[in-house]
Amino acid sequence: MCCAMSEDAAETPALQAQGLERRYDDGERIINVVQGLSLCVRKGESVAVIGESGVGKSTLLHLLGGLDRPDGGSVQVGGQDLYALAPRELAALRSKAVGFVFQFHHLLGDFDACENIMMPLLVGGLARAKARQRAVELLERVGLSDRVHHRPGELSGGEQQRVAVARALASRPSVVLADEPTGNLDPATADGVHRLLRDVQRESGAAMVIATHNHALAGLLDRTLRMESGVLKEVTLS
Repeated sequence: MCCAMSEDAAETPALQAQGLERRYDDGERIINVVQGLSLCVRKGESVAVIGESGVGKSTLLHLLGGLDRPDGGSVQVGGQDLYALAPRELAALRSKAVGFVFQFHHLLGDFDACENIMMPLLVGGLARAKARQRAVELLERVGLSDRVHHRPGELSGGEQQRVAVARALASRPSVVLADEPTGNLDPATADGVHRLLRDVQRESGAAMVIATHNHALAGLLDRTLRMESGVLKEVTLS
């Protein structure tokens, strides 16, 4: 499932995995979660990964984003092999080039919405004034301009996830990875976050991979892949 060669040699895929392997030892047997998996996502393309619970969708996202190390194969972001980098180099690339959105938003409760979005920018070395400006712009984009100084405990579940989306996009990443981003939201709220993710991704031109059980969300994206037996298969949703 790799990208075909482009006539434009400069068109490097935003995200490319080749021959990925990941296995775990549960004490009695070896569990092969990812088995020779390949994936290519172009700039501006959105891909849904569906499949049964426990099939390895989260493991795949962690491998694609540099949060877990494969037992074999490679992952390239913008042509750069993540696992050929030293730990510090990998962390630096991940903070700038990859944005994560999780089911549970992982916002910091002691900081307001603006400060939560600023965090990855400050870690990346951006000046505080510019980080705040970027955060405020993103909060306006996700419809939360009146929640700048609200802490997570003062926001609804949907509002918290919108902040998480804004945080993931703060550093203008080339790749956005989302793991069941609306799994704990009611259907109406989830639908709004789905469309927000898709709209903002289209505007930014980032490549996006979303692991989800939600076929309505998958239907908004460019391609849908089913994960089973450790590999990905292209499917068409009815």
